[in-house]
Order: sequence, then C-alpha cells, then structure tokens
Amino acid sequence: MIDFHSHILPQMDDGSKSVEESLAMLNELSRQGIKTVVATPHFYANDETVQSFIERRLNSYKSIEASLTPDMPRVLLGAEVKYYEGISRMENLRGLCVGDTELLLLEMPMRRWTEYVLRELVDISCSGNVTLVLAHIERYIKLQSDKAIGQLLSNGILLQINASFVCDFFTKRQAMNLLKNRAVHLIGSDCHNMSDRAPDIGRAYEKISKKLGNEFITEFDNYAKNFIK
Repeated sequence: MIDFHSHILPQMDDGSKSVEESLAMLNELSRQGIKTVVATPHFYANDETVQSFIERRLNSYKSIEASLTPDMPRVLLGAEVKYYEGISRMENLRGLCVGDTELLLLEMPMRRWTEYVLRELVDISCSGNVTLVLAHIERYIKLQSDKAIGQLLSNGILLQINASFVCDFFTKRQAMNLLKNRAVHLIGSDCHNMSDRAPDIGRAYEKISKKLGNEFITEFDNYAKNFIK
C-alpha cells in the first residue's frame, strides 16, 4: 500500500524534527503495512527556488538514507506545492513531481476557487507535462461547486484525501462515498510527527476494507501503482 502524503523528512518543514523521529515514523508506517511512502515537504515559491528546495530535500533524505532498512517503506521524494495564481508559468514546475513520475501534489487555497484558478489547473493538467494531485481535498471540497469538481476530474486531475478524513466519525461517511464513487484516487497519512500528527493510514485502510471490501482496496492500490512504479 502507498502513503502518498507525508512530512517524514527531517528538518524540512513543520514535519519531522530529527533523523530519529523520521525513522520512528517510517517504522510505524511499515507496521501499518505501507510499502511506499511519498515524502512531500512543503514548497513555497516565495521562499526559495525549485533548485534550492531540491538540494535541501536531497540533503535531508541523505541524513536518513544510511539508516533505512529493507523492511521500511520505499521513500519517494516529492513536494507539497503551495498553489498561487500564475503557478502555471513557474520555471521547472516539473522538477517538483514525485520521483520519476509526472505526479505533482498541489496544496490549494482555503476558499472558493475562481474561474481563473480552475482554468489554470486545467491548463496545467492539459499541458502534458504533469498530472496534478490536489492535496487533502476534504479541506476545501465543500467550498467548491459540484460542477467545479466535475470539471477537474474530467480533465484528469486527481484528488487525494488524508487518512484522518476516513477515520473521523463525523466525516467517514463522506469519505466512503467519495471513494465508492471513484472521486478520490490517493490516500496520505499527512503525518508530521509521532505525537499529535502520527501516521494513522493503516487504520484508514482497515475501515475502507471493512466498508467497501478487500477487492476495492486491491483495485485502489493497483490504480495508484499505475502512476508509481
């Protein structure tokens, strides 16, 4: 199984604060059955260049690389890219994709998206250079119209939810409906530490399996593997 959204790299952002914490998070993800985890530290275009971020991310990964064991999840390097109007014109946007894939995780603004924003997302998606994945869509899906979400889905834009959305008593029904209707494509733990935002994606997969069946889990996982080899 794949954890598509995590902050496991040490001292990159508001996630893991040390090598030890990163390794503890990876061990916990392994215990929960995760075979691949995508490290998605925050990227803010106002704060640094893509090249600077990539170098900083590589140094962070190297600090844990020697301690990675075969039973730990495979770590793929990506980013959680903060959207801004005009991002489609940003140089080397492709460099922030996950590993060798075309998947780009995008963090959207917490407001109703304008026609300009929707058009820009579709333009990026149709460019052929990247496949957009909108991070933790549950945070802002209620602010958007069904037409807007349908427009994004019909243009090949993928939606990611956090494990907490599935596990929370008050949101699990909505999460299951989105999953059952194939409106959600990827799940992430969005883990930041081993305390208040610890990995909990295994419990989410268990709840999905119980509600939608093991066959659904297999299909869902295989779908993700089509993008992440």
